[in-house]
Amino acid sequence: MLLIGELINTSRKAIREAVEARNSGYIQQVAKEQEEAGAHYLDINCGNMVGQEIEIMKWLVETVQQVTDMPLCIDSPDAGALRTGLSLLKPGYKPMINSISAESKRYEAIVPLIKEFQAKIVALCIEDAGMPATAEDRLRIAVDLVQALEKQGVVQDDIYLDPLIKPLSTNENHGKEVLDAIRLIKEKFPAVHFTCGLSNISYGLPNRPVLNRLFVVQTMTAGMDGYILNPGDKAMMGIVYASQALLGQDKYCSKYLKAHRKGLYA
Repeated sequence: MLLIGELINTSRKAIREAVEARNSGYIQQVAKEQEEAGAHYLDINCGNMVGQEIEIMKWLVETVQQVTDMPLCIDSPDAGALRTGLSLLKPGYKPMINSISAESKRYEAIVPLIKEFQAKIVALCIEDAGMPATAEDRLRIAVDLVQALEKQGVVQDDIYLDPLIKPLSTNENHGKEVLDAIRLIKEKFPAVHFTCGLSNISYGLPNRPVLNRLFVVQTMTAGMDGYILNPGDKAMMGIVYASQALLGQDKYCSKYLKAHRKGLYA
């Protein structure tokens, strides 16, 4: 299970304000809190700072790395900002890029970075024709992406497919489509991993945390093994550890017992 801390993102008001004020203390506090809460990677995203992204990516990566040696996931729609962030990373771990897709322009821009920095890659199941409509569409796009990346020397163990979760509020089948897609892709590529922005499923609906937490259980059962989430959400993290135990992914229930001792179920 790979958990990517999502909080250092300038689309969040508090992070943007801290970046604009160059408040390194607040950014570092958020980084340390995510590390202590159990994140495996920290996502660094300033993609909405148009015209300033390269400068801000540099500042964010340098600021975070002053207080932690945690692996970073560099997240941007801009290849130049990705290169800037990746070039500053400490050695000793495999970096992660968020993200590539089957869209030709995006694919061609990101593949050289994957190869140069030997990075793990989040691969979105989207193509030039647009968003997938069905589980079968996601499978077809996933096949194209995985096979293309393998030809570039990227091993399946470094690929994290994002099946693109769409809001349940716009179509009652959006949850089921993702579950079916995970199963189909896992059958075709058993060594490939998954990740996703989980909270998209509940957008526009009340009681969002309930839907998000239940969808974690359902997607883990289908084969999802990575999430971009807030590791400070104790209820969510508790569900992840409990699900791992129930699915036989936690030897001697050690992670579950550690979560219990940390008070996640209080």
